Amino acid sequence: MSRVALVTGASRGVGLGVATALLDAGWTVYTTARSGRGPDRARVITCDHTDDAAVGEVFETIDDAEGHLDLLVNNVWAAPRGFGGFSEPFWQRPVGDWDSLIGVGVRAHYVASVHAGRLMVAAGSGLIVNISSFGTRGHLHSVLYGMSKAALDKMVADMAVELQGTGVHAVSLWLGLIRTELLLSLGVEEFAGFSLERAEDPEFVGRVIAALADDPALPNLTGHTLISAEYGREHGIVNNDGAQPDSHRGAFGGGPLYPPT
Repeated sequence: MSRVALVTGASRGVGLGVATALLDAGWTVYTTARSGRGPDRARVITCDHTDDAAVGEVFETIDDAEGHLDLLVNNVWAAPRGFGGFSEPFWQRPVGDWDSLIGVGVRAHYVASVHAGRLMVAAGSGLIVNISSFGTRGHLHSVLYGMSKAALDKMVADMAVELQGTGVHAVSLWLGLIRTELLLSLGVEEFAGFSLERAEDPEFVGRVIAALADDPALPNLTGHTLISAEYGREHGIVNNDGAQPDSHRGAFGGGPLYPPT
């Protein structure tokens, strides 16, 4: 029986790469996107993650078709309205930025986790992964961006407490600079002081998640935040070109607030 994954927000970037890597690893992969776009081999569901009912229907569709869900990757993200880049301080931005950066960046992950938890706890197994970042540790992009990422890490820490004994696990991942198609199209050798040559491919993140799902040590990692580059180095996971991505731990003043013990 094929293992089943749902990757939210997978029309491009990290989500697309994660879904592609999971497909390559033999998973049956469902993806969501407002645009209805996704990897050719994935089962793409059009979904606006601000609509709780629509999110619930995604999980009903998976349950009806597969009868189980083994992995949820919470990746969906939405830019604020009129967003032109994180260039203004918080007092110069509309308060409505909250609705996307927290409403989608946190709430949508929680809603999806509730639905996934119901299916996974009933089955006695499963993994929930939040895509987070070093914005929890140091200032990155904006106040609301950092708040949203810190919330994702705490969400996982507390979900793991309540999931004890169920066979379901939850982790948060801090990604480094990602070599998206957009970033590579700029033709630069570094971005924000980080080398593109040693940045992470989106598929690298997917290979890290696939390895986590198979990791015998996962029960000891649940509730914690992991650095994708460091987990990859420890488990021999590399970029598409065989290079090992760099960890940004030093640049942000340290590691996760909820590290493995």
